[in-house]
Amino acid sequence: MMPLLLFIAVCLLLMAGYPVAFTLAGTALGFAFIGQLAGSFDTAFLDALPNRLYGIMTNITLIAVPLFVFMGVMLERSRVAENLLDTMAALFGRMRGGLGYAVTLVGMLLAASTGIVGATVVTMGLLSLPTMLRHGYDPRIAAGTICASGTLGQIIPPSIVLVLLGDVLSSAYQQAQLDMGVFSPDTVSVGDLFSGALLPGLLLVGLYLVYLAAMAVWRPAQMPALATSATDRETGTSLLRQVLQALLPPLLLIIAVLGSILAGYATPTEAASVGAVGAILLAVSRRQFNLPVLREVMRATTRITCMVFMILIGASVFSLVFRGFGGDDIVADLLNNLPGGVFGAMLAVMLLIFLLGFVLDFIEITFVVVPIVGPVLLAMGMDPVWLGIMIALNLQTSFLTPPFGFALFYLRGVAPDDIRTGQIYQGVLPFIGLQLGMLMLLAVWPQLATWLPGIIYD
Repeated sequence: MMPLLLFIAVCLLLMAGYPVAFTLAGTALGFAFIGQLAGSFDTAFLDALPNRLYGIMTNITLIAVPLFVFMGVMLERSRVAENLLDTMAALFGRMRGGLGYAVTLVGMLLAASTGIVGATVVTMGLLSLPTMLRHGYDPRIAAGTICASGTLGQIIPPSIVLVLLGDVLSSAYQQAQLDMGVFSPDTVSVGDLFSGALLPGLLLVGLYLVYLAAMAVWRPAQMPALATSATDRETGTSLLRQVLQALLPPLLLIIAVLGSILAGYATPTEAASVGAVGAILLAVSRRQFNLPVLREVMRATTRITCMVFMILIGASVFSLVFRGFGGDDIVADLLNNLPGGVFGAMLAVMLLIFLLGFVLDFIEITFVVVPIVGPVLLAMGMDPVWLGIMIALNLQTSFLTPPFGFALFYLRGVAPDDIRTGQIYQGVLPFIGLQLGMLMLLAVWPQLATWLPGIIYD
């Protein structure tokens, strides 16, 4: 019972609001002490902790995390989102639902250039929500569109979630192969996950746009066209110039980062450094770069990076203690004995991650749950890239699920007082359904995630 009690205790303490990293490590050490007194835990498992910590410190892949965070925060300060929203509104303003299309497409572009969900939701909430409400959009549709498009940074590369998942799944995949007697194991990289996530991410954007188009036809009064569109005041030449000025710089940055990874010219870590430098150059070109801005960006990057790595250290302590109590064997027996075989095991894990997403952050699920269930699922013969994209899509859903979805909190913090929390919850429900539909499509057709990595990396 000790592994189960340890997992339940951690979840309860996290729900109570205690700091994640110290909850993971402190609870695990407390259970280890009790287990030692009871004679059910061998403290030799904790002897591996220094090597784990050294491995985290010297992990080349994880260097991409602060670099991508820096790129995202710097782009947030350089008013990329504001220029993109203005331009997209000018392009689609005459159409019913045009602002919804604009917000979704801007969310896609920001996801591919920043990858930070909180910053995207807050920025678009401040810029686009008042405009949508002022032009007669239903508050539920406006809030749902902003929250859903803001979470695209979870699945569209370069995504910090995919970087973390790539590192965790790489270890899990090697462990699974060693358990099966394969002593020259294959590897899965962050680049594999980036290429695997590209098609599902774009398809999800397409589903969002189809839903908004259907709502614009079905309920036109809730998604009206702009009464006076920006295109009415712009000549074709000036609008084209505005589009080029707003779209070209972030598109070039996206191509430089993702293109270098997919073409094999750079590792994700090297591409992240290119993105960081490119974000600085973009801020300089927009005259948004100075010493106070750099200081603020560095502090934000340090704060976010420290949070991620402290959680990773706490999760390392938790996983060692959990394994010391035999928790990994219990999970393996449980998943292998579920009815339905591989399908039943995968369904149970996806349901567990979906439910945990109501109360836990994606970082906690990535560092705590995936190392436990990953080796078991991969030992059953699942493709690691497909499994990683399935988990990433599921984690993206956790940002929207009431009552604890983080995207909902981000928007609630910047939304006008006359927008009720219930309206935000109602607005995201259709998008949660679309994400679950995309998850089922990927489950039926794994080639959506595995085809492009197979073409690129053979």
